[in-house]
Amino acid sequence: MSIRTASRPIESTMTDPSLGLPTISMAVPMPGFPAHREFVLVRLNEEGLLYAFTSLDNPDLRFLVAPPEPFFPDYAPEIENEVFAALNTKDPDRLLLLTVITAGTDETTANLLAPIVVDRDSMRAMQVVLSGSSYPVRAIMNRNF
Repeated sequence: MSIRTASRPIESTMTDPSLGLPTISMAVPMPGFPAHREFVLVRLNEEGLLYAFTSLDNPDLRFLVAPPEPFFPDYAPEIENEVFAALNTKDPDRLLLLTVITAGTDETTANLLAPIVVDRDSMRAMQVVLSGSSYPVRAIMNRNF
């Protein structure tokens, strides 16, 4: 069984690490990065649209991420029960979704197939590949942002 959850805004709790940003612990390491389990979100613009998901072990390892709702307002993936169990949560309203962004010279894309799911209470996270989904790996983002 799966639970459908809409994207939730990051809110003011996700600020600059110099202000005491909580560490986000990966319940399951990101594919290809098994040694990196502790991250922080560093805000990259005033609007709170872009963040660097930065490894505490190696600050040079960072992923450009964004909350999906400003760019993809209808994005509401189904999150499997196994994800809730791994994050030790049952409340979909406590989840924060982040999409990994690839910035290019001609276009910028978001990976809607594999969002990073963060539980706001425990600050545990995992990148989830949405099985059986038709969401693209490279969804073109609006150039106005």
